[in-house]
Amino acid sequence: MQRTKDRETHSRNERMLNDPVEQVIPSLAGPTILSMLITSIYNMADTFFVSQLGTSASGAVGVVYSAMSLIQAFAFMIGMGAGNQISQLLGRGQEEEARKYASVAWFTGFGLGCLVALLGVTQMDAIVMLLGSTETIAPYAADYARYIFLAAPFMMCSFIMNNLLRFQGLAVYSMVGITIGGILNIILDPILILGAGMDTMGAGVATGFSQFVSFCILLFMCNTHQDAIRITPRNYRPTVQMYGRILYTGAPSLARQGIASISSVMLNSIAGDYGDAAVAAMSIVSRFTMFINSVVIGFGQGFQPVCAFNFGARKYDRVKRAFWFCVKVATVTLLVLCVISMIFSGHIIQLFRRDDPQVIEIGTFALRAQLLTMPLWGYYIMCNMFSQSIGYGFRASIISCARQGLFLIPVLTVLPSLFGLRGLQLAQPVSDVLAFFLAMILTRRILRELGEKR
Repeated sequence: MQRTKDRETHSRNERMLNDPVEQVIPSLAGPTILSMLITSIYNMADTFFVSQLGTSASGAVGVVYSAMSLIQAFAFMIGMGAGNQISQLLGRGQEEEARKYASVAWFTGFGLGCLVALLGVTQMDAIVMLLGSTETIAPYAADYARYIFLAAPFMMCSFIMNNLLRFQGLAVYSMVGITIGGILNIILDPILILGAGMDTMGAGVATGFSQFVSFCILLFMCNTHQDAIRITPRNYRPTVQMYGRILYTGAPSLARQGIASISSVMLNSIAGDYGDAAVAAMSIVSRFTMFINSVVIGFGQGFQPVCAFNFGARKYDRVKRAFWFCVKVATVTLLVLCVISMIFSGHIIQLFRRDDPQVIEIGTFALRAQLLTMPLWGYYIMCNMFSQSIGYGFRASIISCARQGLFLIPVLTVLPSLFGLRGLQLAQPVSDVLAFFLAMILTRRILRELGEKR
């Protein structure tokens, strides 16, 4: 058995370090793209079926998504921070140390998830208002969020295990867990929301239960496959240095998604000044752009283990080659998807709220404005993943929080006060352009420094 595991590990390392990156990255990215798409589809399914209940209910999904993003932010910080360390350790042949990082990440995430669940359930009413609910949206948001918070420990560990498997080059295993949970959510949504008459509570139950199923499958994958690092209590041997490395490397993920959650709350609050229709419209636009973006993020997640493996093995030219390959693929993909989406933008918003012309009008303009700048995301996202994977934690954190925090929060403060609702709709596209140029400046410096390490 040990001999079989050694052969599988050697084969994986050989592929990551020597096969053409143009073949390795797509092979790793395929499962992650599928996982990301399924996740985005079930998020859109929540929005679609809840939207059938009314405009206020539709707005509740956008409000609660801010809380889900914050849970995901902490999970990705731990999972990507530990996963990046694991990938570099495997690249250097230090598997025993890699096992410790995997268990430390898992048990830390589960404990943190329990704290989130306790806080969320006991402070529900205050939290939904803090997330940007209006008085009419708040009851729907509370019904939805209750089961999201109860599932927080399983949700956090699912995201952590997903990242740990990806960074080991085992994206297919992570895909199975995420995909089955996502498909189950899509099936349960209409049954519980509309069929059982549970309304937004049904959406929360469907999401929470689906996350638990994903958790069970991913834990099974980690602990039963010979080529995967097992999650065991005996390997939970944390040190201050380990947590320091996890936090330093994972900080960009927390910065990116955590500050995105904060800006989402801010956007919901500002949109609430223009009524529930504005909150619902911006929520729908956010879900759809996330769906398109999931393709690029999934492709970038296929790039990350290759980048970290080769950086750990000091193959710097291969790291740069992989980066530019991903930038080209991501940009072309976004251009195609944005052109198609621009043509059908009005119909896309109508699909969610056909009976509310105000939501359609607000959402269509906002979607078209965001589609104009979305092709820039290809370069921006790859810059973030590249800098994070090779250990440039501080600069990666700056890049990661730029688009939805460093620039978006000030833009949200200024543009709506000057141009009203139109300023709110244009805030994200303006922030995208500013973030693109910042990423370009910082990444050029990193590439120059990488070239000096020859």
